[in-house]
Amino acid sequence: MNSRLIQRILILVCATSLAACASLQESAEWTNENYSGPKQTGKARKAPRVNIDKQSVTGMQAPYEDLWDRIRDGLVLQEPETPLVIKHVRWYADRPDYVDRMMSRSSRYLFYIVEEVERRKMPMELALLPFIESAFNPQAFSRAKASGMWQFMPATGKDFKLTQNVFRDERRDVIQSTEAALDYLQRLYRMFGDWNLALAAYNWGEGNVSKAIRRNQAQGLPTDYLSLKMPDETRNYVPKLMAVKRIIQDPKAYGLTLPSMENHPYFVIVTTERDIDVDLAAQFARMTVDEFKAMNPSFNKPVILGASEPQILLPFGRAESFQENLNAYKGRLSSWTAVRLGQRESVDQLAKRLEMDPNKIREINAIPKGMRIKAGSTIIVPKGNKSSDVPTHLAENASLKLEKEVAAKKKKAHNSNQASQAKKANTAKNSPRKEQKVADSRKKPQ
Repeated sequence: MNSRLIQRILILVCATSLAACASLQESAEWTNENYSGPKQTGKARKAPRVNIDKQSVTGMQAPYEDLWDRIRDGLVLQEPETPLVIKHVRWYADRPDYVDRMMSRSSRYLFYIVEEVERRKMPMELALLPFIESAFNPQAFSRAKASGMWQFMPATGKDFKLTQNVFRDERRDVIQSTEAALDYLQRLYRMFGDWNLALAAYNWGEGNVSKAIRRNQAQGLPTDYLSLKMPDETRNYVPKLMAVKRIIQDPKAYGLTLPSMENHPYFVIVTTERDIDVDLAAQFARMTVDEFKAMNPSFNKPVILGASEPQILLPFGRAESFQENLNAYKGRLSSWTAVRLGQRESVDQLAKRLEMDPNKIREINAIPKGMRIKAGSTIIVPKGNKSSDVPTHLAENASLKLEKEVAAKKKKAHNSNQASQAKKANTAKNSPRKEQKVADSRKKPQ
């Protein structure tokens, strides 16, 4: 039974080896040769060198024990000359509790991002971008519908192949969204040849930055970041990033303290080929559900689908516990499955057909009352004794489309009325003698 439930659990890679996942080729990446600013120096760019005739290699350590030191050595971008930087530094300095929460939250994800930024030979300032995008909250969601740590809009997420469906939203996935964000920033740098403009385009859109550059060119004006006309949010974007940079470089100067952060991976990725409930996965890893979701915010539903080849992030100390508990578990791993509707249905109709509680269907699928489910939608339902795991075609392409029941009823009534009128017209067309008889009777004198 256990062997059928779990065919294999693989600890794929730790964060240090995940860098190989990036999609860009080395020739397309930004390198030191492309950079025109100050020369990069520091231990991050050097390998240890030992003259073994005179020195011992015993007890050698990694260049950094502290991740903040590693980050500081990679900060290379020149700060734009604007008082906005000081303005934002003061804003952060006046809110030490907020800064502490933001910095502490980053401890789960920052090592992986630093590794990826270094692998791509990009400025280390880019690893700090989630501080100003989302305060390193991978579950952040804006009014403009941007989501995740890197705040991807739905369309941009699709452009960078981030899955967004009923079961998961990879805009919130730590690994996938980081890869996509750095791909995007590299593309923007190739377009504009300047990191400040690339950052402005990340915030405002490359089309808007290109138009602003053309406007200045037409007027014979400079086209650097500070010379372009742009929205206040974008005008403050780079200065805000530089404010975070200043704080990390010298937190004591601003009355702030950075949390201790060791220079080693925080998480391991595990995967399984079987569906498993989020609650159960958290239990196996000896984590609370909130802790588990903080590491795995891309899962939209209470079940993780094996068919989607899930990447489950676990702290190093929890991965072994997860595997042992999973292998020893004798019960059912998942409580949920999915069905695709072949026709439009109300929740009450669906519940009656499946012999389920309609309120439970609404709750698990986030369907407001008064909404009808459109045909082709995928619905999460409790798993029966004979139900199998969710198949790949649903795991990858599930969508949920709703419409107001009132609107649906009006549409049905409208269609019914049109059909009735068409029927009457057709009847009249096929009965000309009766119509003529009625007309003749009206002509007779009374």
